[in-house]
Amino acid sequence: MRFLFVHGTGVRRERHDRLFAQVRERLTARFPGAAVDSCYWGDRFGATLGAGGRSVPGLRPGPQGTPDPVDAETAEWALLFADPLCELRVLAEAGWAAAGGRDVPGDEDAGYAEDAGYDDVFAMPGVQAAGGRVLALLEGLPPAPPRTGDELGALLHGTGLVAGFAAALDSTAGSAEAVRAATRATGEPQARELATALARAVTAAALAGATDEADCTGAERDRLVELLTTRLGGDGRVPGARVAAVLGRLALRVTTQPLLDARRGSLTVGATPVLGDILRYQSRGLELRDFLHARITADPGPTVLIGHSLGGIALVDLLSLAAARGEAVPGAELLVTVGSQAPYLYELGALTALEPGAKLPYGFPRWLNVYDRHDVLSYLAAPVFPGDPRVTDHEVRSRQPFPACHSAYWKQDSLYERIEQAVTEAEIG
Repeated sequence: MRFLFVHGTGVRRERHDRLFAQVRERLTARFPGAAVDSCYWGDRFGATLGAGGRSVPGLRPGPQGTPDPVDAETAEWALLFADPLCELRVLAEAGWAAAGGRDVPGDEDAGYAEDAGYDDVFAMPGVQAAGGRVLALLEGLPPAPPRTGDELGALLHGTGLVAGFAAALDSTAGSAEAVRAATRATGEPQARELATALARAVTAAALAGATDEADCTGAERDRLVELLTTRLGGDGRVPGARVAAVLGRLALRVTTQPLLDARRGSLTVGATPVLGDILRYQSRGLELRDFLHARITADPGPTVLIGHSLGGIALVDLLSLAAARGEAVPGAELLVTVGSQAPYLYELGALTALEPGAKLPYGFPRWLNVYDRHDVLSYLAAPVFPGDPRVTDHEVRSRQPFPACHSAYWKQDSLYERIEQAVTEAEIG
């Protein structure tokens, strides 16, 4: 009996040798008389950037320095998409600095309001505070502005944001952050800044809700903020120093867009072996399948094929195509796929050998498919081939997050225990 290990995407010689050493040690311990071989294909069939990455913008980044204003703005909006209320939260918690350096009081701070010069807490009955007036204007905005005769309505319809506008209004106006920020906005300058923060929150919530259904440029987004700010009594300026100081640098640090922009070149080059191997296989997979076929048939004895990730996809394709031609691969008695995307590609209609809904052909061997539910690159095979007794799924739990779990299978005893069980069931010896 022989085991033949086929590595996955992005693996090159050094990584392969370390990985295969683990696999060989574990399999040899359980199957002392078996040969354990590897089918290394990374250098020969893996992807490289033929022109040195010249197609990638930013591969040779410019001088480092102060962030580009456009990049900073993009980062701020990325933060707002993730949390539309983040600017309001800053205003709600931090308030605005008073002349003496103390924050504008909220309800619990009313005791020192008079000392700080903010006598709005003791305003005449029936007179609405500045922030409360802005919030009331927000609550009074029509949830469905008309398409014609109203620039705001026309813009919402034209950008695809009108469907989620009412929900964005409700979620913003009804938030504790908005109420708290309105309470702390006791003067007109603070009210104008609150109006802008509310307008940005509503716009961000509408954009986040629309996701890829929105068709909105940065200029249209900014105009929406201006129109909403004006209707709330503001002057269209961006939130002031308090919000900018807290969120400006944070946005550049925690959002992905500035990182992607600054490191697109290096990230693309680094990701080329992983993504490139998959894309290359999809267009030129025959070369790899022929190579695997030659390696399998070089020893016609009973063979257990173990394919990781893309290696599993290639093996499923090879075995399916051969069986469909009535030429089952000699010696292939058991297929073990580990962390493989083959079932998912089958569902998509992107698996070379099988159309969606097609059954595995006669002559296809037993198939043990191993997955980890935290590995986003692993999928279930049995549910997409219902009723086929040859197909079995087995779950491994490495307790690692992705992407570490995609490579953590090979140190799990439960993996080798299940392979041993499958070998016994297939009566391979």
